[in-house]
Amino acid sequence: MKKFFNEFKAFISRGNVMDMAVGVIIGGAFSAIVTALTNHILMPIINWLLLIITGGNGLDAIYTYLKKVETVNDLGETVIDTANSIYIDWGAFITAIINFILIAFVLFMIIKAINKVAETNKKLKEDAVKGKLTKADKKELKENGVDIKDKTAVSAYFAAKKVKEEAAKKAEEEKAKAERLLNPTTEDLLKDIKALLEKQVK
Repeated sequence: MKKFFNEFKAFISRGNVMDMAVGVIIGGAFSAIVTALTNHILMPIINWLLLIITGGNGLDAIYTYLKKVETVNDLGETVIDTANSIYIDWGAFITAIINFILIAFVLFMIIKAINKVAETNKKLKEDAVKGKLTKADKKELKENGVDIKDKTAVSAYFAAKKVKEEAAKKAEEEKAKAERLLNPTTEDLLKDIKALLEKQVK
């Protein structure tokens, strides 16, 4: 029993479980806000516009009756008995679609804002790392007699180092190319033969 409770405690203490719980609570509250926005602000506006355009009663009155049961009320009027009738409530369906679109749009905007903040933070971190000298860099500068506090000297040293590295890389490439010309591979020989044959054909 103790082992079971320890496992349950470990499960509950996980960060992702807590995040999920917070997400569910905030999601529930957020859904209530969006539903209120839809039902109490957007739907009255949509119903009002439909009333002006079609002269009907708006989305609340859009039904398709599969089985219509009529009854007489206390005033002697013939009314539809919705409890016993079978009908499709298009208004509720359209309201649900509007809710979904609103929630999706707001979530998209929130995620977009979060991603933008994350990208900005990442860029700032990268810029900070680029501007800082590592321990190896400091050791190298000290060995070459460059004052770490002198930014101009540090920049000049690393610029000269980059030029030397590029020159050394170019020299290595040329050396490798020369060695390959002296000791061609089968692939190189086949390419040369192909080039000669193409020249003869022309």
